[in-house]
Amino acid sequence: MSSNVPANFRAFRIRDDEDGYRAGVEQQAIDDQNDGDVIVKVAWSSVNYKDALAGAGKGKILRRFPLNGGIDLAGAVVESRCERFQEGDEVLVTGSSLSETRDGGFAEYARLDSKWVIPLPNGLSLKEAMILGTAGFTAALGLYRMEANGQRPEMGPICVTGASGGVGSLALDMYSRAGYSVTAISGKIEEFDWLHEIGADQCISRHDLHWPESPLASAQFAGALDNVGGETLSGLTRVIKPWGNIASCGMAGGIGLRTTVMPFIIRGIGLLGINSAGCPYDIRSELWQRMAADWKPRHLGAIAAPSISLSELPQAFEQLLSGGGRGRITVEIDQKDTE
Repeated sequence: MSSNVPANFRAFRIRDDEDGYRAGVEQQAIDDQNDGDVIVKVAWSSVNYKDALAGAGKGKILRRFPLNGGIDLAGAVVESRCERFQEGDEVLVTGSSLSETRDGGFAEYARLDSKWVIPLPNGLSLKEAMILGTAGFTAALGLYRMEANGQRPEMGPICVTGASGGVGSLALDMYSRAGYSVTAISGKIEEFDWLHEIGADQCISRHDLHWPESPLASAQFAGALDNVGGETLSGLTRVIKPWGNIASCGMAGGIGLRTTVMPFIIRGIGLLGINSAGCPYDIRSELWQRMAADWKPRHLGAIAAPSISLSELPQAFEQLLSGGGRGRITVEIDQKDTE
């Protein structure tokens, strides 16, 4: 065991065994975690929808048990057997099998595989990196893939579905910073003023949307980032302008897709899958540099909810799964527990 790591420290651990599915804060040693060539003292993490599903036992997220939860982390290296990282380096990791097959970021220390560790870019603090986290990275990857397929601001507005959530709110801010006119689609009418504040030029209630049944309908948007899937994604394929793109990154509304080839062969639209967890390292590194510079959202403080401690995670999971809250929940690992 490293002399830089205490014998025991706190971790939010998820178990599924003969005593049932359960999760909570425990004491653990670093050797209770997966092997790795970098150990990080975690300062911040964040709560994503996948974290809530895993922590509440609502989805098959973890592929082995027990594991520490948390698909994101940011902190400082305390031990490294990798030439790329030295003690004291500030780093971050998002996705990359954390809280799926490897112990995640809801712990005071994390032993990691250096092949996924990203140096903290200049222009971001550790906390800002976790306000972004997987949600911000997903939004950035959506824009990266759309632009690689020809999306440009002059083509017209991009709509963002599920706009009040973590991915959606960061996308509004990021895409407007990148020069796009952005339309927010959300069921939370009470959040429209806030959505305008963080970057939306227009807000549309999802309750007022009536997707056409015809294979093609009047084109309304030049592109879209869709967090919902199901009928929402199906409807979007019919209303995207020629040569526009849809980046599909969520399935809150279902996994089905009901469309025809017409939008693709008549209007030439692109439907792009966004897999943030398995994104190659070179693209991952490039996008974190962009998020610290020209794509850095201008309203991170407004998007971040008050930070929580490890012991407050179950309440955050419940809030997220019930559709409550807005923006991003960060976890301050050293914050005093309220228990």
